[in-house]
Amino acid sequence: MKSTKTIFWVSTVLIFLFEGVMPALTSQTEEAKEGIRHLGYPDYFGVALTVFKVLGTLILIIPQVPGRLKEWAYAGFIFDFTFAAISLWAVDGFGPTILIPVVVLAVLMVSYISYHKLHPEVK
Repeated sequence: MKSTKTIFWVSTVLIFLFEGVMPALTSQTEEAKEGIRHLGYPDYFGVALTVFKVLGTLILIIPQVPGRLKEWAYAGFIFDFTFAAISLWAVDGFGPTILIPVVVLAVLMVSYISYHKLHPEVK
C-alpha cells in the first residue's frame, strides 16, 4: 500500500508539474505561441488548452476532489496527449517529438492505475 501511494504521488506530481505548472508559466511566451501556430491551431486554442490543463492538474492533485471529477480529468488528459501526438505526426511526420506526449501519457497511466488501486470504490 505504501509503495502504491508513493507511485501515485510521484506520477501525479510529475503530471502536475509538466501539465499544470509549466504551461501556466510558459504558455504566453512567443516560443509557446509559435508552437501552437506551427501545429495549425489559432492562438486562443493555446490559452484554452492551458486553462484546462491547469484545472485538470488541480483536480488530480487535490485529494478532496470527488472521484468522478478525477475520472473526467484523466479522460481529458488522455485526449490531450493522444491528439498532441496525432498533431505532431500530421505536421512534422513520425519523429522523436511524438515521444513527448506518449511518455507523458505513460506517466498519466501510472497515476491512473495507482489511483484506482488506492481507491477501488471509484468506478
